Amino acid sequence: MKRNLAVFALCALMAFIVASIAKTGAAPTFGAASLFRSNVAGSHLGAAHLPLRQRAGRGGGATGRVPDEVRFREVAERGLLVDAWVNGAGSYTFAIDTGAGATLISSRVAQEAGITAGDRPVQIGGLSGAGFVSGREATVRSLAVGDSGNFLPARGQVIVTDAMPSDIDGVLDPTEAYWPLGYSIDLPHGVLSAFDPRLHPLRINEAPPGGAVVPWVSDNDGRRPFVMLDNGHRALVDTGSEFGLAVSESAANSFGIASASATRRNSSASDLSRGTIQSRRVAPATVRVGPLTLRGVPTDLLSGVAVGSPVLLGRDALRPFQITFDPLNRLIRFVPQPR
Repeated sequence: MKRNLAVFALCALMAFIVASIAKTGAAPTFGAASLFRSNVAGSHLGAAHLPLRQRAGRGGGATGRVPDEVRFREVAERGLLVDAWVNGAGSYTFAIDTGAGATLISSRVAQEAGITAGDRPVQIGGLSGAGFVSGREATVRSLAVGDSGNFLPARGQVIVTDAMPSDIDGVLDPTEAYWPLGYSIDLPHGVLSAFDPRLHPLRINEAPPGGAVVPWVSDNDGRRPFVMLDNGHRALVDTGSEFGLAVSESAANSFGIASASATRRNSSASDLSRGTIQSRRVAPATVRVGPLTLRGVPTDLLSGVAVGSPVLLGRDALRPFQITFDPLNRLIRFVPQPR
């Protein structure tokens, strides 16, 4: 069964971005939602690495307004969708993707919102590493979600691309869009909310009942949210993925995963570069994230992924939790939620 997915925010087929002027000198880390750009000298640029004074707009910081909580909806093979406004234009449909590393918008939205893409080209690839599609850096004046007046604090660079499907207008990375604020994603109840970590920080020794507070593991010089599993693998907390625990064939042995335990036939999906990833839903796994034991986690075995692709904790694994991300104190909290 093949699903032709047009956007990498679906099914963990997220993009990484490399400036085309740096193709020969960059050493990108391939993987789901690995987004970064390199200049000729090899230092990293883009929304994930802008100085704080360039990133924070109105509403951000310890003295600014915290955006209101908003409702999102989960749509099969599209993800966690929220209404968004760009430069006052909208509303548009954006997918909430904690693994993206940058905010992306369609060329149509850019035109309607009066955004002029810059001269710096970027290349967008997928988890398969099969190739690239093109995009351009651009700057937005404002970004709002939930309603047109609920502005997010971070403003600045986005990626404009023609590679979006007709029913998805953009991809919102909340780590980047809410910076320097923290945020919570309550999957069972469909709520995205923000908080000021300077005033209400997460603390490693204040674990909630039945949950855990764990370190936000570094992703080199990026800000994507990884956690450390008990077997030594880092896992990307990825709301843009519809998988559960997604593991490449090369990493399967360290998780005790046997391909013979597949419980459904193979399925495949195409990423933006038209590369194809195969997946098999295998027997549920048990993994530990700090003191938190996840039992019976829906588990997917992936083949056709590029070398170095990260382990993923996608929506099928995250669905029981409210997950809170504190980007300043580098902590992530998992709280199980009753339905």
